[in-house]
Amino acid sequence: MGRKKRRFSTFSLSFLDIMSCGFGAVALIFLIIKHGSDHQVEVETEDLTAEVNLLEEEVEFGQEHLVQARNTLDVVSDELVEAQGLARRILEKIEETKGNIAEIDSIDEEEDIKRLQDKLKKLEQAKKNLEEENKKLGNNVRKFVGDGDRQYLTGLRLGGNRILILLDSSASMLGDELIKIIRARNMSSPVKRKTEKWRRAVSTVSWLTAQFPRDSQYQIYTFNTSFRAAIAGTEDRWLNVDDRDQLDQAIKGLDEVVPENGTSLERVFNAINAMTPLPDNIILITDGLPTQGMSAPRKPTISGRDRRSLFKRAVKVLPKNIPINVILAPMEGDPFAASEFWKLAMQSKGSFLAPSRDWP
Repeated sequence: MGRKKRRFSTFSLSFLDIMSCGFGAVALIFLIIKHGSDHQVEVETEDLTAEVNLLEEEVEFGQEHLVQARNTLDVVSDELVEAQGLARRILEKIEETKGNIAEIDSIDEEEDIKRLQDKLKKLEQAKKNLEEENKKLGNNVRKFVGDGDRQYLTGLRLGGNRILILLDSSASMLGDELIKIIRARNMSSPVKRKTEKWRRAVSTVSWLTAQFPRDSQYQIYTFNTSFRAAIAGTEDRWLNVDDRDQLDQAIKGLDEVVPENGTSLERVFNAINAMTPLPDNIILITDGLPTQGMSAPRKPTISGRDRRSLFKRAVKVLPKNIPINVILAPMEGDPFAASEFWKLAMQSKGSFLAPSRDWP
């Protein structure tokens, strides 16, 4: 039997194989292309995310600075308003000044000159009055007017850098006669302060302080059986004459002193040695010789001879080379007082004065 002749078909096995291979290649190419595309999308996505984050940070930073800028703008606006107000006030002041200048310019020069000349004449007259007043007062730091506004020539040495006044405040300063002293000693303290002799003594101190040099220092002690400063607490301390209020206070302090007890010159003279520096001028206001020394007497009475002995013993403790100026208000029963105090004044190169009852 003869072979049958096969028929040719386009869909033979070989053809199918080729087609399958072709489709496989296309699928492989597609897979390769798809994978590459995904990887590239992922890379691009990461880049965009980073850029978005950066932009968000910049936006946040910008918002913060925007708030600060707004605050700064508010401050600047306030300062601008304040500056504008200040500028407005300055302009107003300038206009006001211009107006004042215009008013000044409008004043009549001749009238202005005349007014100034009248004022100058008044000032010259006031100066002249002051010079005349100064001539009356001299170098006095205080003014003291006696009866009838009298001026006194005393011969007392009133100068010095450190002037010490010793004011006798014993009971004998209550009167010039023994009977008056005994009578006043039994009276009240206000009456004792107003006795004529004591008021004269206080006025004498007031007159003396009015003559002190302005650049000097002073101290005022009252003494009987003890001593005290006119201004309590200033013992052993020098006070300045140019302190007018303090000097007035010292004189006022004497008004509170009550004359009483005996007289001890030795005790107050010893107190002078304790002063630093020592005085260079001493003014002693008293009415007689001492009645006791550093201790109280044993007897109720004392003779004139014993009083003179107490005086000489007191003088021995006085510092040397200091002038003693004595103002004595003599009283009866003490005949040696004037001669002994005169000797003390002469030996110390001081002065001695026994004034009348109407002095100062």
